[in-house]
Amino acid sequence: MLAKIDYVLKRLAMSALVLLGLSVITFTLARVVPSDPAALYVGPHARREQVEAMRVKLGLDRPLYVQYFYYLRDALHGDLGTSIATKRPVVQEITERLPSSLELLTAGMSIATFFGILLGVLSARLQGSPFDTLVRIFSLVGVSLPAFWLALLLQIVFYRKLGWFPITGRIDTALRFTHPIQHITGFYLIDTLITGNWVAFKDAAWHIVLPAVTLAAYPMGLIARMTRATMLEVLSQDYIRTARAYGVREWFVVGIYALKNSLGPTLTVIGLSLAYALTGTFFVEMIFNWPGLGTFTTHSLLKVDYPAIMGVTLFAAVGYVTINLVVDLLQAWIDPRISLE
Repeated sequence: MLAKIDYVLKRLAMSALVLLGLSVITFTLARVVPSDPAALYVGPHARREQVEAMRVKLGLDRPLYVQYFYYLRDALHGDLGTSIATKRPVVQEITERLPSSLELLTAGMSIATFFGILLGVLSARLQGSPFDTLVRIFSLVGVSLPAFWLALLLQIVFYRKLGWFPITGRIDTALRFTHPIQHITGFYLIDTLITGNWVAFKDAAWHIVLPAVTLAAYPMGLIARMTRATMLEVLSQDYIRTARAYGVREWFVVGIYALKNSLGPTLTVIGLSLAYALTGTFFVEMIFNWPGLGTFTTHSLLKVDYPAIMGVTLFAAVGYVTINLVVDLLQAWIDPRISLE
């Protein structure tokens, strides 16, 4: 127990150092961009004295290290500054858009994890068969296709040609008036289920299919390839042959014994894919006009809104570090051979 606590404390300390270093890099890069945040904040027609007054108000007249100290102090208290573009707190902007991105991320990673592991297991069980070849080709294509290209391709096929799925947004505009969604969690699929708003649930589910599939393509390919590789290694072990010799059912041998002992590397890939998807949603959200953090970040980049850019960057970094810590702990829990020292 003490070893586990010590391991967690060490990882938390390392994570804090990583976040501190990232904050320094992000803060420095935001300040060297050739733009004047004070002028952007007050608008294009402001007088010189107004710009100078805003520069003092924002603390831009202070030395760089002093600005960073105050920024770090405010960030530790949950204040990431005020967006130059929207004139609202960055934390509020992130909080309002986070459920939209998390819903898309959850849907995409659920598809990737379920089908990735399933295809990997079946491919390993049917090694050398035509199905195995198809899975390997599918995995290679999934990790090779750029997300923006796949998104455009799906829009052309399933919206323009077949007309099966909508092309943009989280829900049809008309339903906001005829069947309004009561916001409880911010996840449209969950909120509509809780309130029994079946018309809105169906429409929200239809809207999320194409962006979720686009987001799932890359991690699904990685998960399928890793699951297949680790399953092939485990299925060649002596205890698997012994279990088969004792007459244990094949589905139990493959689905319980082999899969459990091969999930360690797969969990690592899932964790890294999830962390990658935090930023990978940016392209998907822009193409499908999904009102999440990706769209907000893209607009902030175009408007040189450095408080918003830094806020989203730190938020994504915290998510990335947290996911890696959780994955390490899950690996140790699943595989007792892994030491926490």
